[in-house]
Amino acid sequence: MTEQSQDQDQATHAIGVIIVDHGSVRAESNESLERIVARFAATCQYGIVEPAHMELAKPDIAEAFDRCVEKGAGHIIVIPFFLGPGKHWEQDIPALSAAAAAKHPGASFRVADPIGMHPLIGDVLAARLEECLEKDDAR
Repeated sequence: MTEQSQDQDQATHAIGVIIVDHGSVRAESNESLERIVARFAATCQYGIVEPAHMELAKPDIAEAFDRCVEKGAGHIIVIPFFLGPGKHWEQDIPALSAAAAAKHPGASFRVADPIGMHPLIGDVLAARLEECLEKDDAR
C-alpha cells in the first residue's frame, strides 16, 4: 500500500456512519434495519457503519455514536432512514446526535437528508412496481 493510499484509507475509516430509523416495539422492524445496515456496510467504502433507532429500541443514537468513536471515527454522518423531512429529521435526530457528540470532545457529526429526497427514489419505486406486477403475473 502506498503512503498516499494508506492516508486515504485512514481518512476513509475516520468517518463513521450511523443509519437511524424511528425504532419500533416490533423486533422484526428493528431487525430489518440491521439487515439494511449490514448490506450497506458490505458495499460502502466506510469501515464504520452502525444501526440506530431514534426511540423505542436499542441501540439508540448515543450508543451507535459511542461505537463509531470506539472504532476510530472522528466524524460521524447520521443518515436518517426516513422518506421525508419532518420533526424527527429537523429537530430530534440533530438534538440526539449533538448530545451523543458532546460526550466525545473532538468528534463531529452531520445529519444527511432523508432517503426519500434522493433523485434515485424514483428508480426504487419503479422497481417495486415491477416486482408487484411480476407477482400478479405469476398468479
